Amino acid sequence: MKLKYLWVASIAFLLFSCHQNSPRSSEAEHDHEHEAEAAESEHEHEKIQYTTYSSDFELFAEADAMITGEHADILAHFTFLDNFKPLEAGKITAKLVVNDKTVSQTLNEPLRKGIYSFELEPTTAGEGKLYFNIETEGEQFEVIVPDVDVFANDEELHNHHDHGDEPSAVNATVFTKEQSWKIDFATALPLEQEFGPAIKTVAKIEPARGEEEIIAAKASGLVLFTNNNLVEGKQVANGEKLFTISSSEMAENNFVVQLAEAKSNYETSKANYERKSELVKDRLVTEQELLNAKNAYETSKAVYENLSKNFNESGQMVKSKMSGFVKQIFVSNGQYVAAGQPLVSISQNNKLLLTAQVQQKYLSLLPSINTANITTIHDKKTYTLDELNGKILSYGKSANDDSYLFPVSLEIGNRAGFAPGTFVEVFLKTMTNSKAITVPNTALLEEQGIYYVFVQVTPEMFEKREVKIGGIDGLRTEITAGLNADERIVTQGAMQVKLAKSTGALDPHAGHVH
Repeated sequence: MKLKYLWVASIAFLLFSCHQNSPRSSEAEHDHEHEAEAAESEHEHEKIQYTTYSSDFELFAEADAMITGEHADILAHFTFLDNFKPLEAGKITAKLVVNDKTVSQTLNEPLRKGIYSFELEPTTAGEGKLYFNIETEGEQFEVIVPDVDVFANDEELHNHHDHGDEPSAVNATVFTKEQSWKIDFATALPLEQEFGPAIKTVAKIEPARGEEEIIAAKASGLVLFTNNNLVEGKQVANGEKLFTISSSEMAENNFVVQLAEAKSNYETSKANYERKSELVKDRLVTEQELLNAKNAYETSKAVYENLSKNFNESGQMVKSKMSGFVKQIFVSNGQYVAAGQPLVSISQNNKLLLTAQVQQKYLSLLPSINTANITTIHDKKTYTLDELNGKILSYGKSANDDSYLFPVSLEIGNRAGFAPGTFVEVFLKTMTNSKAITVPNTALLEEQGIYYVFVQVTPEMFEKREVKIGGIDGLRTEITAGLNADERIVTQGAMQVKLAKSTGALDPHAGHVH
């Protein structure tokens, strides 16, 4: 009985195996898989990327090929050009216009910040334009994508398909819009501009003429601080009391005695003048005696008013002669000072004088200096002379005896927190008629003496490009080789692009994954 069951099971297993391995079954399954792949391929087309710029927006879109009667998905990224941040909210209408035929779709909000997902179904074939009308925060903008091809069918698409200048993955880095939106990032075209030699040097900051005043003692005595909070850097107002110089305990030049004497002389001469003014009416005194009395009265009055204005019973009152801040205090509380000795310097610090020293080899360039860029040493921020409301005052016609350098003087408004007594880097720019391609200094990266920039292939792919540099003016650098004026580059965030890691092969037609 056991052998019978074993034989039946063996026969069943052999029949099952023959059926599974039969040629007809294998061919049928292969045909089915081929048909599925063909059907899937028929409905899938590689993505087409569109990049365009308006005065306000960067648009980067990935779209299906446009075929009449078929839905085309468009994933559009909208970036503000003033700060390269995403459009977070707003209503956008996408319009495809081909041969005066229009299809459109309006989205009231983004799929995610900066990203809108449209679906359009073209109705006619030909070359058209894609319009994006943006409404956000009460303002309206328009971004136009020209030269959008719409095909009649798949066959026309494949026959017409031309890869053209495809984005190259050689030496390229993928850096998505979402990554760039999270950092300080920007791209721009190089500038083709007049760019003459710039003289790099160092300048010392000093208060401009009339911006600082030193207050001195008008008499000898002991200095007493009016306010214990009087320290360097303190703001003071015009006419504010700063010190008192006392001589009350001194045998000579005692202010109290001098003020009392002046007051007595003033009151006596005043009474004498008033008395003689009455007597002259009765001709009891002569006109000459009255005139002498008047002169004595006016002289004593002037002396008394001068002393009473600057002195009191405590001594001389030292007041600030301008509004500003205390730059330096030359004395200490209780110190004896002589008449004319400096007490304090008050500075307004509104305008500053920069004195740069230039080497003799640049002597021929000094007459052509017309502006400058100024870089702070502590934080490396650079300002143009126009930003600081500054001007070139003069340049030296002879060298300094001590250093054999030629001074160049500039005046600037203190709009950036410059401190007198410190130093700044100055790039003295000269006039020229020659033009050059320049890029912001922030666009340049350096490796072992070799400079390079990141050239935008698409807004999400950047090519590392070696360049040769020329002159530097503190803000921009001349590019002598390796870059064209129509190639957009990363001007801010280049280091983050360098550090970005690419995974897998970079296929420019693979579409965007979100």
